[in-house]
Amino acid sequence: MSYDSAMAAERPDAGASSDSPLRGARAALLLLTAVNLLNYLDRYVVSALVESLRHSELRLSDPQLGLLMSSFLVFYLAASPIFGAWGDRGSRPRLIAAGVALWSGATSLAGIARNFRHLLFARSAVGVGEASYGTIAPALLSDAFPENRRGLVMSVFYSALPVGAAAGYITGGLIDRRFGWRAAFLLAGCPGLILSYLVSRLPDFPRAAATGTPGPLASFASLIRNRPYRLTVLGYAAYTFALGALAFWTPAFLERARGMTRAQATVQFGVIVVATGFAGTFAGGWLADSLRRRTARSDLWVAGIATLSAVPVVWVAFSSQNRNVSLAAITLAEVLLFLPTGPANAAILGAAPPDRRATAMALSIFAIHLLGDVPSPLLLGLLSQATSLQTAFRWLPAPIFVAGATWCYAASRRLDPPRTD
Repeated sequence: MSYDSAMAAERPDAGASSDSPLRGARAALLLLTAVNLLNYLDRYVVSALVESLRHSELRLSDPQLGLLMSSFLVFYLAASPIFGAWGDRGSRPRLIAAGVALWSGATSLAGIARNFRHLLFARSAVGVGEASYGTIAPALLSDAFPENRRGLVMSVFYSALPVGAAAGYITGGLIDRRFGWRAAFLLAGCPGLILSYLVSRLPDFPRAAATGTPGPLASFASLIRNRPYRLTVLGYAAYTFALGALAFWTPAFLERARGMTRAQATVQFGVIVVATGFAGTFAGGWLADSLRRRTARSDLWVAGIATLSAVPVVWVAFSSQNRNVSLAAITLAEVLLFLPTGPANAAILGAAPPDRRATAMALSIFAIHLLGDVPSPLLLGLLSQATSLQTAFRWLPAPIFVAGATWCYAASRRLDPPRTD
């Protein structure tokens, strides 16, 4: 029996059960999706402020700007295993609420930074706070809904990624233009304190029956031996490498290489991210759930094929000198690159035992950021300084191809997770 089948058999609400548990689950999904939107807004508001920080009294270089995102991610991935272990044992709503309060306060703290070290400290603290959310919230939702809804649930939850990122670009850009970069940081962190209280009031949905509940090290070791999980995460790492660089540097690319004003670059890219994010994220979840009756690996097939299809489009987007062609290609590339968001995360959760899903998300977050968007913003900044930002962007189709090829390989193989009993 698969992990998900065992989960369905143990949970009374897995099928057509009473509406009461599902109403509570839907309310939790709505609130946690709203918090996820704030999560990505606070994460990417710094991307809208790159050029202002470069020309501010802080006089940050491109490598320093890249390091702001990389330092956030270093602390994010370092804290994730800790929160993952706690999330499989402790009160998940309280852990999530504490993380939301921490990252929101740290976002506002960046607005009073007096030098690069202060700004680096604040962005690093944001990473610690967001680690609790990224590891625990998906596991909580996975326990709240049955397996046959998980692809769509994850797509709804992760639809906040493009909306939040776009809100970071647009809000940060507009506030920066009118009031300066400090005000953008100060205001971005304020809503989190209210949402933190609301999250603390959520129920902690029942976990699946334990399969022995080993210690954290044993859980991590069992997941590393789990080949479907391992391949899914490795593909996600290559995917995250490319997306991390794209998310951080694209507004600056549009300003430097395509001649847009700062406000045009941040707002226009933000609009593209919102539109393509909704379309791609929901389409990916719907496709994966629709194809699940034909293949149990529909999540990986959708993620792999969409990612491979994006490779030539990304090349055109950052190689063409025509602004309209470049923007059209960026739009199509964003649709294709958002398609894997829900399916890839659903595949990670589906490959893990039900009582270790927070740990599975934690290990996934650790790996994809360590190998992915921790190094990529900094590496792209270094390459940009040595050549140009446009030349640096031409290397990104390579990791996108690796991600798609890895997911398609995993989908084509008969890989079963190891037994845990």
